[in-house]
Amino acid sequence: MSEISLHGGDPSVLRRLNAAATLRALRGGGEPTLSELAGQVGLSRPTTEGVLAELAERGLVAEVPPRSGTGLGRPARRYRFCSEAGYALGIDVDAHWVQVFAADLDGRVAGSHRVDLGVGWEPPERLAAVRGAVKTCLSRAGVERSALWAVGAGTPGVVDLDGTVRFCTVVPGWQGLNLGRELGRSFGCPVYVENDANLAAMAERWRGAARDVDDVLCVLAGLHTGTGALIGGRLHRGRWGGAGEVGMLPELGLRDTMAALTGTPPPPADGGPEGVLAAARRDDPEAVALVERLAARMSRGIAAMALALDPEVIVVGGPLTRAGDRLVDELRRRVLPLCLGPVRLEASALGEEAVGIGAVRLALDRIDENLFRVD
Repeated sequence: MSEISLHGGDPSVLRRLNAAATLRALRGGGEPTLSELAGQVGLSRPTTEGVLAELAERGLVAEVPPRSGTGLGRPARRYRFCSEAGYALGIDVDAHWVQVFAADLDGRVAGSHRVDLGVGWEPPERLAAVRGAVKTCLSRAGVERSALWAVGAGTPGVVDLDGTVRFCTVVPGWQGLNLGRELGRSFGCPVYVENDANLAAMAERWRGAARDVDDVLCVLAGLHTGTGALIGGRLHRGRWGGAGEVGMLPELGLRDTMAALTGTPPPPADGGPEGVLAAARRDDPEAVALVERLAARMSRGIAAMALALDPEVIVVGGPLTRAGDRLVDELRRRVLPLCLGPVRLEASALGEEAVGIGAVRLALDRIDENLFRVD
């Protein structure tokens, strides 16, 4: 960052540029001294000191107490980013559960809460459960609702930018609901809603099996199987938020995937799909055969997405991975030979927390956009 004046620019723009650069440097971690920070950002010490004073007034930066045993003389002043200045909330609203995560501005989870839901619940009952879960999560985390800077929420279905669920077959009464507006009644900060598979892809790149990989395909295997894609490190939503919904084509084998476990022949154990998955973990031969048959069915759709996007990593998550390694191993055996490059196919490292963690990442991304904007 340079202190050279912008041509015809407002000096306040330069101050905001300097503040954004200094804040970004501190967000990198550590506790630099004033001189170290000035050198890193490319500003003079007096300018850096002024920027730090402004950021401290906003609660974003704090001076670190002097370290003991540092020798004679006055210790150098050190500074840190105040990750506790605000919080992000991530909400996963599934057909079967709601999970909530509260995290500070560095993404450290301060608290979480999960509540199981009835699949047939109507929107008012489901939304009431979401609000109750949020209240419990914030209480456990010791976070005031007023400290929230942004909320991210994930849900099955195609989601418009305004938070309306435009298409959904998994959650009763969900289609046409403006989930962003309904959730927004409970918060004094912006609420952002996104498709669950998209958020799972973001989470896996952030903290999961595709960490720091730019081209990722995430397969969320559940009642139906959805896919989310990152291209060049950025979420690919498509024009209307429907990118990755190849499961709409029945011949690609991604519709009614959970129900396929209880088809013909009948499952080897009671409990429907859950019973089949549990039996497959115990190496029951009939259950293993059902899981492998399902993998063969799903492989068509996953391979089609992989051929269209040419990802570096395919991550498979969702409830169907409860069969242990069976489903992922069989998908790996069937999908990878159809790909034209050295693609890796991995099991999710985040399990059923992936969508909620991705919702936190979505909220943090929006917070960062505001923190570093200069207009």
